[in-house]
Amino acid sequence: MQFGMIGLGKMGGNMARRLMKGGHAAVAFDRSLESVAALAKDGAEAAASLEDLASKLAPPRIVWVMLPAGEPVNETINALKGILSRGDIIVEGGNSFYKDSIRRENSLRPLGIGFLDAGVSSGIWGLEKGYCLMVGGERNLFDRLIPLFKTLAPDASGRPDGFMYCGQAGAGHFIKMVHNGIEYALMSAYGEGFEIVKKSPYGNIDFERLAGLWNSGSIIQSWLLEFAESAFRKHGDLKDIEAWVEDSGEGRWTVREAVDFAVHAPLISGALFQRFRSRDRECFSERLLAAMRDEFGGHGFKKSG
Repeated sequence: MQFGMIGLGKMGGNMARRLMKGGHAAVAFDRSLESVAALAKDGAEAAASLEDLASKLAPPRIVWVMLPAGEPVNETINALKGILSRGDIIVEGGNSFYKDSIRRENSLRPLGIGFLDAGVSSGIWGLEKGYCLMVGGERNLFDRLIPLFKTLAPDASGRPDGFMYCGQAGAGHFIKMVHNGIEYALMSAYGEGFEIVKKSPYGNIDFERLAGLWNSGSIIQSWLLEFAESAFRKHGDLKDIEAWVEDSGEGRWTVREAVDFAVHAPLISGALFQRFRSRDRECFSERLLAAMRDEFGGHGFKKSG
């Protein structure tokens, strides 16, 4: 299938590359000319503007938007309203608030432009391992794009496909929001556990080997624990990492929705508040959280000292 990709950052660029490796044809646009040129070297057709991108796509067009949540997405979709035509489809794959996705779908429907909100998980490893996709919107639009979703998804290896239709507009980003809230809690649990070990009489243990041990058949093994092992391998005792852990929005949204739905969610809310606390004091568990975020998402970290 032919598709347009708007936003060629850590996620969008590699998603386009994975799709092209799967036999799909990409038209690429980004404000960074270097990013467009890099993807063009890998086989994409470069576009100089949104209008140019639309002109190079055969109707009905498929345009995937991978931009930071908020105004960048608003501006781009508003611009596309005057460029795309009835029957075209916009897929919005950033970490947007689900109510914004509902609003965007409502604004596009009278124009006959389809809209899917796609929560995307995998961090910077998606090109190699595939992407977990949580998709909301009209079911018929989802069905039309299954060839793209199948290419992006990991090798199922007997498990359910790595993409799922989650419901009407907003459902994809809502499920991704909760996914990220769970991620907050899991990371905090690992951080607390390793700090308990560090503060104990056995704190001189090799933490890289310990993470590897727990990830070898134990009940708490996980991909996040692999990232912890990698972080210890690269940074040793983590003293080069400042105990400052950013929150990118989804954790706050999850906690707010839990309050609105009267759901008891102490682990996720506590994990969010832990990130706030990290900005006022130094703590080994927060150093590990910062290192793990960099490992799976390439988010970077503040160097101590």
